[in-house]
This record gives sequence, structure tokens and C-alpha cells, in this order.
Amino acid sequence: MLKQRIITALILAPLAILAILFLPVEQFKIAVAGVVALGAYEWANMSGINGRFSKATFMTLILVICGALIFAVDGQAVWYQGELNSIYKTILGIAAAWWAVSLVMILTYPKYSSGWTENVPIRATFGILTLIPTWVAIISLRTNLYEVDPFYGASLIFYVLGIVWAADIGAFFVGVKFGKHKLRPNVSPGKSIEGLLGGVMASLAIIAFAALHYQFEASRMWMHLLIGVITVAVSALGDLNESMFKRCAGIKDSGKLLPGHGGIMDRIDSLTAAFPVFAFCYVVWMA
Repeated sequence: MLKQRIITALILAPLAILAILFLPVEQFKIAVAGVVALGAYEWANMSGINGRFSKATFMTLILVICGALIFAVDGQAVWYQGELNSIYKTILGIAAAWWAVSLVMILTYPKYSSGWTENVPIRATFGILTLIPTWVAIISLRTNLYEVDPFYGASLIFYVLGIVWAADIGAFFVGVKFGKHKLRPNVSPGKSIEGLLGGVMASLAIIAFAALHYQFEASRMWMHLLIGVITVAVSALGDLNESMFKRCAGIKDSGKLLPGHGGIMDRIDSLTAAFPVFAFCYVVWMA
């Protein structure tokens, strides 16, 4: 299993880095839509949608929505005079609200969850609210200041990836060593409060480095730190959210697409929360 995980990571990591850095924007939009669509196929399984055709239909729906959002800008830039396209901005706002709702769902699971756990269309809708804003967030970040610096948006994406991965690593080691108080045992028994705090602490080094790299004014430093901490905290929410839906579906992994890693959703669950919330905060407070 470890060998499979390493081989898979060695193949996918360079491909992801090259895509983020060098794919033309229009091709990058399609590539990210493809990844999100694969996640949608797995979400269909977590939603209780049975049959390959039905799952493929849900995946196609996600692709159609992404395609509609590509054409929604009608040939204009995603950003215009420093402002994000209003449709994209609205979707990020909806995403921020959805993750607040998700927090309530996680805190009340399973005691007050019968209203949605037994409803397949509602669970599928939650998938749309999770996956479409992820696509919008990544595209919004990648295209920010693209005409000024083609790699600026890529650096924002790497920043989110960096703090989330640092948090995951920190949470794992601190949780294994010191984890005694379970975060949400009914949702994910392996997560601990100590692990969450350890993850936040581990990510602070990257957050501080980014503050120096982007040369924030001293008066805005607190905002940068706050957004970084919020992003890390909400990434844990994304992990718990997927665990909750897998528990509803009675499955251990979201899929088997990535040898040694499970499914696409098992790898991007934290990012589906981190990217939309970070992008929303960035657009509202930092851009």
C-alpha cells in the first residue's frame, strides 16, 4: 500500500505542478473541471446514487455547469479592473454560507440529520455546493492579476496547497503523539482537537513566509494571518464533511481511482473547503 501511495504521488504531483504553472488558462479551466467531474462521480456514490449511468449523469451535470460558467463571462476576463466576475463572486459567497451550514450539520450529526441523510437529491445537491465553488475558486485565483504576472495566481494556489498540506502533516503527527480529545468521534474517530491545533501551528510557518513574499503592509498583516488560519481550520471541516457523507453511504473510501490513496475526493476533501473559503476571503478583503 505504501509503495502504491508513493508511486501515485510521484506521478500526480509533477503533473499538477506543471498544469498549475504552464497550462494556458482556457485549458487549465477544462483540466480542473475534469478533476472536479471525477470527484462528482464519487460524490454520487456517497449520495446514494446507484448505477454507473446515474453516476455518470451526475458527473456530466457538474461538467455542464462548469462549461456554463466558462461561457458566462462571455469572452471577458474572469477579473476586470480588479473586480471578480459577479457570477463567480456570488458563487464564492454561497460557498462560504454552505460551509457554515456544513459545520452545523457536522456538529449535530447524527442526532438531527435524518432529514437529509435519507434524501438522495439533497445529498447530491450538497455535492454541487461543494464541487462547483471549488472549480470557481481555483479558476478565480489562477486568473488573478494574470495580465500583470502570469504566475501570481499560481502562487496563490500553491499557497493554499502549502498551508493545507502543512496542516495535514502537523495534525497527523501531533494527533498520533498527543491526541486525546476527539474532534467529532461520530463523524471521524481518528481526528483530535490536539491534531487540529497542531495542524494550525504547522501551517503558521508558511503563512508567515507568504506574508513576507507578498510584502503585506503592517496594517494588513492581521488580516493575512486571520485568513490563513480560517483557511486551515475550514480545511479540517472539508475533511470531516466528506467523512460524514461516506459514513452515510457506508463506505470507507470515496473511490478506487488512485492506487493507495482511495478516490479523488479522499485527496481533495480538505481543498474543497479551503479553496472556496480562501478565495472568498481574498476577494472580499485582500484583492
